[in-house]
This record gives sequence, C-alpha cells and structure tokens, in this order.
Amino acid sequence: MSNIQVKRIYEEPESADGMRILVDRLWPRGIAKEKAKLTLWMKEVAPSTELRKWFGHKPERFAEFEAKYRQELSEAAVQPYVEQLRKWAEQGRITLLYAKKEEAYNHALILKRYLEAM
Repeated sequence: MSNIQVKRIYEEPESADGMRILVDRLWPRGIAKEKAKLTLWMKEVAPSTELRKWFGHKPERFAEFEAKYRQELSEAAVQPYVEQLRKWAEQGRITLLYAKKEEAYNHALILKRYLEAM
C-alpha cells in the first residue's frame, strides 16, 4: 500500500498528505489543533501507555517493542480501527502522524508496515 506515509506532526501540512491521522495516545506539545489540520485523532491504534513507557524510545528495545505493539494491534478491540485505516489507504493517501523526534524508532512506522502487510 503505497498510499500510506508517515510524518512528524510538527512538519507543515501539505495537500499531498491526504487524510491526516494522529496516531499518538497523547496530544503533541506545542501544536494547536487548528495548525495540525487533522482529519482524525485515532488514539486507539497507539501503543498502550504501559508499552510506551516500557519502550522509553530506547533503540535497543525497538525489536521487542515492535513485536509487542503488533500483538496490541491484533487485539479484537483495536482491529476495527486498523481495518478502517486499511480501507482509507485503499481509497487514497493517508498520513500517519506522530510527535516524537526519533524518526527511525517510532510506532507509526510499525503501524505503516502492519497495514501494508494486511
């Protein structure tokens, strides 16, 4: 699914973003809701608070974090949201937005790969 892109919410919105979906559980600091130009805030697909705190954005934990996060994404309560994202991606461009500075080790990349593998 090449219709999915990942972007930091602090980057300027672009018309090519399509649907802009924030996939963090917490609202990003310093971003006004109007400036974010969100289509939707989908907290339900973000890692659980417990998993996020355990990971602590430590690169050495990323592989295990990915496995645990994928388990959370496969839970029955989360699947309707994941399925909705997949359907939107089939219909057009979606941009998964996240707040962390770390671009290589973040959950939005895992979510993108998860959706592309469906």
